[in-house]
Amino acid sequence: MSRADWNRPESFFPPAEGERRIKLVLSYDGSFYHGWQSQEDGLSVQERLENELKDVVNHKVHIFGSGRTDAGVHALMQVAHFDTSSRIDPEKYRIILNTRLEKHIRILSSSDAGPLFHARFSTQSREYWYLVKDELHFLPFDSGHVTQVKTLPDLALLNGYAAHIFGTHDFTTFCSARDKSLSRFRDIYLSAWDSLEDAYGNPLIRYRVAGNAFLYHQVRSMVGTMLEFSAKQVPSETFGEVLSSKDRHLAGKTAPPDGLYLADISYDRMKYDWFEKHNG
Repeated sequence: MSRADWNRPESFFPPAEGERRIKLVLSYDGSFYHGWQSQEDGLSVQERLENELKDVVNHKVHIFGSGRTDAGVHALMQVAHFDTSSRIDPEKYRIILNTRLEKHIRILSSSDAGPLFHARFSTQSREYWYLVKDELHFLPFDSGHVTQVKTLPDLALLNGYAAHIFGTHDFTTFCSARDKSLSRFRDIYLSAWDSLEDAYGNPLIRYRVAGNAFLYHQVRSMVGTMLEFSAKQVPSETFGEVLSSKDRHLAGKTAPPDGLYLADISYDRMKYDWFEKHNG
């Protein structure tokens, strides 16, 4: 799919006169929040940041994130921006916010973004990880951070499923009915499972998926289906047929949020330029 087909605005409002745009790179433990986006029924990461920044810069602040994460979903790397008239050194926001925020949210860096940057619309790719452990090696520290299964699935079979996800597809099969996207086509640059060890030497498996954007619950639905199909030894060809069917009823259960991490946000147009050249 060409970038011209991403259905993104060609321009967006720059900072108002006398304001500048600040970029934050942050990480958070989603176990303690009702997702990224502000909402009425629980505390969100966005709300926590806006509340603290309002006191720091002495005016109301609206933060734009690179993408939403659901309740319980974590971020190794989230990117956000806000506009402010404050003259605080951009690099000082990291120190100030880390002093004020609980340890569940850490600001990794803060900088002057420039007026043409937008945390969401400038994004070129997003990468998610999903972590899975078997019950034999599941530790107390894994609760809320890794998804538990009875036994680890066959990695070759999982990668057979994952191979079908790579490329440009209509992902209606793995889309929540609550998704309001105009198009359900997405570019997937990376889709693969690998085997890792945790900090204590115990085995776990990880699913890595990167794309230009994702539908609501898409990653968790794909993972849930792959785990369910692998437990039943469903052939990889069948997974491909389910994807092509665009029938949500043929997919498996949506995987829990525990093991899902927003792992990387890239603004580099060249990172997956090879994909557009071959598939655009």
